[in-house]
Amino acid sequence: MRLQRLVQRSSHGFTFIEIMLVVLIIGILMGIVVPRMVGQTKGAKIKACKASIRNIGVALSAFEVRAGRFPTTQEGLQALVSKPSGLTDDEWDGPYLQELPKDPWGQEFIYRSPGEHNADYDLISKGPDKQENTPDDITNFSSGESNK
Repeated sequence: MRLQRLVQRSSHGFTFIEIMLVVLIIGILMGIVVPRMVGQTKGAKIKACKASIRNIGVALSAFEVRAGRFPTTQEGLQALVSKPSGLTDDEWDGPYLQELPKDPWGQEFIYRSPGEHNADYDLISKGPDKQENTPDDITNFSSGESNK
């Protein structure tokens, strides 16, 4: 008889305390897992940005081989997508990129040619804070805290 009551009582559902324990355990797990995931997401975006800069560099090199020069600052990276007005069909064998690239934070890359840091060109992502000339900028050159 006592066993029957115990079975009946336990088959009615969870008690409030049991539900609260589950919620507490989920909260603890979220407190441990979420910060780790956020850190990995930031790191993955930085790696993706560096890869994008390398890929844009390859496209810029292909442009330079055919045109004999890098796009000017005024032409910008758009010169990799559509032919600049100053080039002949023989000097432009593009498009070198299918679309204008954006960094993982949705910002356009900053392109300067000739560069201030490299003789050919500077390529800059403003990084996670979306502001230029801050330590989290990701570039094709090394300067202080940049590019880490």
